[in-house]
Amino acid sequence: MLKIKRVYDEVSRQDGRRLLVDALWPRGIKKTDLQYDDWLKEIAPSRELRKWFNHDPDKWDEFQEKYFEELYPHKEILEDIKKLSEGHNVTLLYAAKDEKYNQAAAIKVYIDNM
Repeated sequence: MLKIKRVYDEVSRQDGRRLLVDALWPRGIKKTDLQYDDWLKEIAPSRELRKWFNHDPDKWDEFQEKYFEELYPHKEILEDIKKLSEGHNVTLLYAAKDEKYNQAAAIKVYIDNM
């Protein structure tokens, strides 16, 4: 099962494999303190797209369209995540305050529709 979770939330055994999907290291967390299995910077949104979106819910649909275009060249990584999540828990970690409109939520939509 593919899930999403903020890096600041409590770690759970139910998280399974924990994949950080931010381009930048989360503020206020030491690299030695975050429990994660992989940091997939390459599937994070581009700096330009991230700044343009700025977690504005009115831009969500357009953000997803543009982001999905950015994700397409990394389809192999996303297919690997999908395979990992079949029968096992995989959690996409993100640092954004917005729990609904963030790249992890968009990645989950992308993978769920593969």
